[in-house]
Amino acid sequence: MLVELAVRDLGVIEDLRLGFGPGMCALTGETGAGKTMVVEALVLLLGGRPDPSRVRPGAAEAVVEGLFVTDDDEEVVLRRVVPATGRSRAYVNGALATAAELAERGAEVVEICGQHRHQGLQSARAQRDALDRHGGIDVAPLRAAAARCRQLRAQLEELGGDERARARELDLLQYQLDELDRAELTDPDEDAALDAEEDRLGDAVAHREAASVAEAALHAEGGAIDLVGGALAALDRRPPFAGALERLRSLAAELTDVATDLRAAAEGIAEDPERLDAVRRRRQLLADLRRKYGETIAEVMGHRDEVAERIAELSSRDERAGALEAELADASAVLAAEQRRVGAARRAAAPGLGAAVGERLRQLGLPHARLEVAVGPDEPGDEVELRFSANPGMEPAPLARVASGGELSRTMLALHLVLSEGAPTMVFDEVDAGVGGEAAVAVGRALAGLARRRQVIVVTHLPQVAAYADTQLRVEKSPAGLAVSTVVRLDEADRVVELSRMLSGSPDSESARRHAEELLAVAAADRGN
Repeated sequence: MLVELAVRDLGVIEDLRLGFGPGMCALTGETGAGKTMVVEALVLLLGGRPDPSRVRPGAAEAVVEGLFVTDDDEEVVLRRVVPATGRSRAYVNGALATAAELAERGAEVVEICGQHRHQGLQSARAQRDALDRHGGIDVAPLRAAAARCRQLRAQLEELGGDERARARELDLLQYQLDELDRAELTDPDEDAALDAEEDRLGDAVAHREAASVAEAALHAEGGAIDLVGGALAALDRRPPFAGALERLRSLAAELTDVATDLRAAAEGIAEDPERLDAVRRRRQLLADLRRKYGETIAEVMGHRDEVAERIAELSSRDERAGALEAELADASAVLAAEQRRVGAARRAAAPGLGAAVGERLRQLGLPHARLEVAVGPDEPGDEVELRFSANPGMEPAPLARVASGGELSRTMLALHLVLSEGAPTMVFDEVDAGVGGEAAVAVGRALAGLARRRQVIVVTHLPQVAAYADTQLRVEKSPAGLAVSTVVRLDEADRVVELSRMLSGSPDSESARRHAEELLAVAAADRGN
């Protein structure tokens, strides 16, 4: 239910805050007073396309806010900001949202039915959904069966349904597997080890010479070890240098160990051209494999495992495909049965929906209206089309093509009355266009009946409709200067004056006042029944 609507700087509305209650609320006023601006504000809350030209002259932006309470007693605040220049902004419960998110949340709480907002009613899907709701047709099993068939077909395609394509893929994968297996990859760090070995083998002579020079620098007469030994002899038995003496002894031992290690390392480095060539060939092979199958040896090894799994999968394809095809055959049989069931149910329900809506249309001022619900011959009867005729002797034709705006509005109202479906808040914008007399009373009575189940807000020029409202708001526009619309909540006496104006154009007419009082009394009696 819409609890409060706040509008600022939108068209002729400067600053407006409206509170709404349950039941039926009528918005009335002179033509051009700004009634449709209230509807336009709600359209913006439903994600409608913003029009910067509708921002009030001199204002930086237009702002619309709505507080709704859901059937679960949850409060929802929707907000839309439309700047005079730049992109609009949307908010849901204070958080930024896209227009699509705003529309999705808004559709849960309010629905607008007007002469220019029936794209949904004109769509084949909406018409099919209306038939399913009226007939109580459960399409969930049909959708589940269709989803299962799609899943099984996708699994068959993944196996490689084209025999030649599968053979080509197997050949390629087997070539890759053979190449990778020949490489005998076992160590993801092999390339780093080979790099160190290649460096050692490739510069063996220079390495040995360097080790010899270093060892000589340590062991030769006057070398490092001799020099440290001289320092030890100079400081021996001199207590002030006990600490330095100990460190020099450790250094002498370390230098001796280093010299020994250098000699052993040099003796272990031998020229081996054959091994060097083998290492280089192995490194080139690893580089080729990395170029084709992964950035690292670990990735190449992982690719090898994936290839092996895919080969096993494709090799067992016939067995798996047979099982999947059997499942698909069973699922297809279930789908066909569901399609026949739903198609038959739709064809059985179609005449009843057409008759029920047609009866409502005749009550709503279309005495010769006929509505037929056509269901296509193909199962499951997804091609549903509402066909409408407003005049005697005319065959029903597609609703979207032949119905006027007012006829579409009343058809929407009739559908809601028949289906008892709709959002918690329903807004009808001039749904009574082209209606008068007893038909206007019927429209008012119908809207009041709908308001027993949900909140109804109606923009109307008809006193017969306004009289049925639980609450009546009059929209007024200032007579001079920059136009400003205000909204006044009417008490019973004010409603008599407003209905008199709507009846005769003269709120002071005594006969119009008597008629207005009579309308209110009749409407009150109808609402009480």
